Amino acid sequence: MQEKHSIVVTAINKPGVLARISSLITQRGYNIENVIGTATEDPNIYKLNFGIRGTDEQIEKIVKQLNKLIDVIKVEDISHKKNFIIREYLVIKVRATNSKRTDIFELIDVFRAKILDVSKTWITIELSGPPRKISRFIELLLPFGIQQYIRSGEIALRE
Repeated sequence: MQEKHSIVVTAINKPGVLARISSLITQRGYNIENVIGTATEDPNIYKLNFGIRGTDEQIEKIVKQLNKLIDVIKVEDISHKKNFIIREYLVIKVRATNSKRTDIFELIDVFRAKILDVSKTWITIELSGPPRKISRFIELLLPFGIQQYIRSGEIALRE
């Protein structure tokens, strides 16, 4: 069964590494649903977190192929591992009429979100947390009217 997998790639931080990794994935017919990359505590090392949909067997093949790339140090599918802290980040703009503001503020409080901006008709909110928390927050805000949102991909850190 196809499901979303979180792949963490540790690589040498130099030009072209992200392009080679993403090319390998897309040339095999897989869509990268999200990607986040940054230097680590060592500026010469780059961490990339990919969200890719596939079966366990398909993802295992991708991991093996990625491990063969020259500048790749380590590749790990952390989808089913418990020893990682996994978070996403969300910024969302929600319609906030006077009659609905109290309900929205209650959701913000329950989810421990933060208000970034308030206008007469909109509230802009930020939230970070596990992917399920982010999804649930979006789902509960849908009835109010979402103008737009941006959601990061998963970031992961070993416990």
